[in-house]
Amino acid sequence: YQITKCFRDEDLRADRQPEFTQVDIETSFMSEAEITALMEQLIRRVFKEAIDVELPEFPRMTYAEAMRRFGSDKPDLRVTLELVDVADAFKDVAFKVFANVANSEGGRIAAMRIPGGASLTRGEIDEYTKFVGIYGARGLAYIKVNDVTQVNETGLQSPIVKNLHDAALNAILERCGANDGDVIFFGADKARIVNDSMGALRVKIGHSDFGKAHGYVQGDWKPLWVVDFPMFEFDDEKKTWAARHHPFTAPKDGHEDRFATDPANAIAKAYDVVMNGWEIGG
Repeated sequence: YQITKCFRDEDLRADRQPEFTQVDIETSFMSEAEITALMEQLIRRVFKEAIDVELPEFPRMTYAEAMRRFGSDKPDLRVTLELVDVADAFKDVAFKVFANVANSEGGRIAAMRIPGGASLTRGEIDEYTKFVGIYGARGLAYIKVNDVTQVNETGLQSPIVKNLHDAALNAILERCGANDGDVIFFGADKARIVNDSMGALRVKIGHSDFGKAHGYVQGDWKPLWVVDFPMFEFDDEKKTWAARHHPFTAPKDGHEDRFATDPANAIAKAYDVVMNGWEIGG
């Protein structure tokens, strides 16, 4: 172990101090399971001795699942809200903004049900629309569910309902598990923009006064291992594949064969430990 002062030689970010103290571990011939088990013991011991907290279990979740359900590779599991993919329901609708995304490569349409959210005012929804704009989203579509049995503009209150056929609406309501009094928010754009904007909106609503009053946040400490990060991500500007974390990460056994033929599905031996929505180690 090395406990050392570090200086972060990279662009500044709000959640990254330029100077920090790091516990650095050097090992040989240890597997991913052995390293995560060792670090879990260390983190449990520190929490117990420093603030007398007994941490719950550290679940494992793949990067792909974390992005699909939470729009983030460091999800705050205290927030109970989740994203659901609904692009297939919009492929043949008259609402071209969504239909174009549904039929495009690299697009994503994600829905997020807010239980009891139909009581949100238009002003509050407008504020959330401005918020997702920070992350590049061009808008925030929504459907208020007044009566889940009435798939029309009486049962479903929204500017977009008239452009969606019954099959699409029924599919959305069923997949989201909608109930009377809910609101469903939608993000439709490139997957990166949808993940960033809807993932941030999920946390913002969850920790709002409205969210706390409706029980969208549960528990004090929610640790998590996020595993199976992709080796590469596509750089839209340079039109090439680049290392997702850094170029010194080893590939999963057998995945080196995918570098040339299928880089999008090459998985790394990379894993982060996350606590309450913050990466605390990797």
